[in-house]
Amino acid sequence: MSAFNSTIFIDKCQAQLNSCAYYQKLQALPKNQRWLTYAGLFLVSQIIVFGSLYLFFGRIAAIGLFASVLAGLATGLGALPAAFFKQVSNNLFNGLLGGAAGVMLAATSFFLLLPGMIGYGNELWPDKGLWVVAVGMLFGAFFLHLADNKLPHIHFNEDPGAHTESLQKIWLFIFAITIHNFPEGMSVGVSFGTGDMHKGIVLAIAIALQNIPEGLAVALPLVALGYNKWKAVGIATLTGLVEPVGGLLGITMVSVFSSVLPFAMGFAAGAMLFVISEEIIPETHSNGRFRIATFALMFGFIIMMALESLLG
Repeated sequence: MSAFNSTIFIDKCQAQLNSCAYYQKLQALPKNQRWLTYAGLFLVSQIIVFGSLYLFFGRIAAIGLFASVLAGLATGLGALPAAFFKQVSNNLFNGLLGGAAGVMLAATSFFLLLPGMIGYGNELWPDKGLWVVAVGMLFGAFFLHLADNKLPHIHFNEDPGAHTESLQKIWLFIFAITIHNFPEGMSVGVSFGTGDMHKGIVLAIAIALQNIPEGLAVALPLVALGYNKWKAVGIATLTGLVEPVGGLLGITMVSVFSSVLPFAMGFAAGAMLFVISEEIIPETHSNGRFRIATFALMFGFIIMMALESLLG
């Protein structure tokens, strides 16, 4: 989608929000009262969501959604350095992204693909587990391909500083990160939906580790463009909070339709592999300093192997 069409899309969304009567009433409230109202609405929504999950799907499902929330909040943790520094070295940033890619590769292999094929796949679809998971992988990658082409955003490996002509273009970059967080949250939800809390917790830890450099990638450009540093951290945190939405979808889908579990695990794995190959690894190799990122990827993979061994 062209930058012109993308700007029109965002302008329309902003206009619709501004025309909403409830939004206008909230904006008219005093600042403290407005934020207390937001906090109250958020608390009520969480009580409803977590209570419904616990009643209909059980304790593990509720814990799974909570884990996906914590994994999403790790984006805010990664954004914190932006409150103190306007930039970090390329070597450090590439190392963080490379380590995140290694963590996600290991998590995808150990906690989605192998259980999907060997465990649940062959159990639910005798002798066909491999093919069900493989089809799910392709669908997951194709879903991200469509999102990448149809939804307005700037690619993760583009320099947001080159798009400072309007704030809308910066928000397109942020939207790209938000799109890619959805399948990560879904993978956590799918893992908990299997009823295996161990795999779900380890995968949530992996997602959280991977979200840290993404939060930094969102917050630093905003600070550099003059945004309030804590507002930039808050925006980065919000990009990670799409993960509980994916987590909720993964949990409920697998819990209600258990026969689609191998397909769902393959779908989540394919979507994450697409993000790793399409966005994260090219970013770490974009400025020629790729050797650090390569070794960081290996260390990230080793960390997940060790975590699986220790917790297993």
